[in-house]
Amino acid sequence: MSTVVRNQLRVCMLSVKYNLMREMLNKVTFLTNIGFMVVNNATFIIQWVILLRLKEDIGGYGMKEIMLLWGLAASTFGLSRVLFARAFSLPDLIVNGKLDSYLVQPKNVLLGVLTSATNASAVGDLLYGLIVLCVFCFSVRRFFLFLLFTVTGAVIVTAFALLLGSLTFWFVRADAFGSHMVNGMISFATYPDGIFKGAARFLLYNVIPVGIAVYQPVHIMMDFDVSMLFMVLAYGALLSAVAAFVFYRGLRRYSSSSLMEARM
Repeated sequence: MSTVVRNQLRVCMLSVKYNLMREMLNKVTFLTNIGFMVVNNATFIIQWVILLRLKEDIGGYGMKEIMLLWGLAASTFGLSRVLFARAFSLPDLIVNGKLDSYLVQPKNVLLGVLTSATNASAVGDLLYGLIVLCVFCFSVRRFFLFLLFTVTGAVIVTAFALLLGSLTFWFVRADAFGSHMVNGMISFATYPDGIFKGAARFLLYNVIPVGIAVYQPVHIMMDFDVSMLFMVLAYGALLSAVAAFVFYRGLRRYSSSSLMEARM
């Protein structure tokens, strides 16, 4: 069993590797996309510098916390789109019958789908997060926690996108709903959770999992709490299991189209 798992993971990592190699065929474009993404993210630092000059803290966050929040959000969504970009376009595969080519491959269907594409510019997000951590709030413990939460956050974001995308097996227009929810998660992740109260806060921690993917990890890195650390890990594992279950249940309803598509 362990050999099968290792082989599946090896195939998936090779898929990610070749996706990146294809993107790097045009090195100028590849590096330009990464550079512009880093610069685009960095421009928001000016916004927060101005706001924090007007007010000492925003939602209980100072400059260090804000930068840690932005860095983790960027690296989390960056890693998710570098490794599992196809999770965000799953509805297109379902609606247009493009899952056929994955069903005949020897590797795991779900992993094959998730790792079949990458987003080159997302590498810039990942690098930006690490740069922000090193410049504004570096410590050895925080660095390793940051790497851990980048992985757990990417898993949660991917699982959330997969779960919503899988609803397309039942509802054709679920793609629009899923897209809005994922984009909302990205938007909320760049604002301190302290500014959200009542129903909005409940939504961010219980419906849109940005609270567990980004907010809680930031709190843990600033004030370490081992119980909250295990809660984040458990939540990521549970959401991944639920998303995989829904995907495979939906796959039973999948009807292929007449589209002939070969994947190399």
